[in-house]
Amino acid sequence: MTTILVIDDDPGIRRMVRHLLSDAGHVVIEAKDGQEGLRLFREARPNVVITDIIMPNQEGLETIREIRNEAASVLIIAMSGAGSSRMVLDIAGKLGADAALAKPFRAAQLAELVSRLLAPDSP
Repeated sequence: MTTILVIDDDPGIRRMVRHLLSDAGHVVIEAKDGQEGLRLFREARPNVVITDIIMPNQEGLETIREIRNEAASVLIIAMSGAGSSRMVLDIAGKLGADAALAKPFRAAQLAELVSRLLAPDSP
């Protein structure tokens, strides 16, 4: 069973992602910012982390860097709705995100991305 940590300051986004991924059979835990996300990451050791980039308290780029330093094998998906989201998502990739998703996105896009990353033959 795959455990997925969703870090986003928007409760609506967290709820949508939780429902989508729970319905697909994953265990989903949620955090409202990077600080809480890091704490839950260290406690639960999820297989996948999906994190927003722009958040209060601790933003996503720093969170990605810290998670990547602690666990090289965890899959990280960065998401952003910021005006310059493409540039921010490119930076997230350089810091260790395995994939990036621009908001708004369709539920099917996220589901397909998670499935692809979890596939045994995924690079």
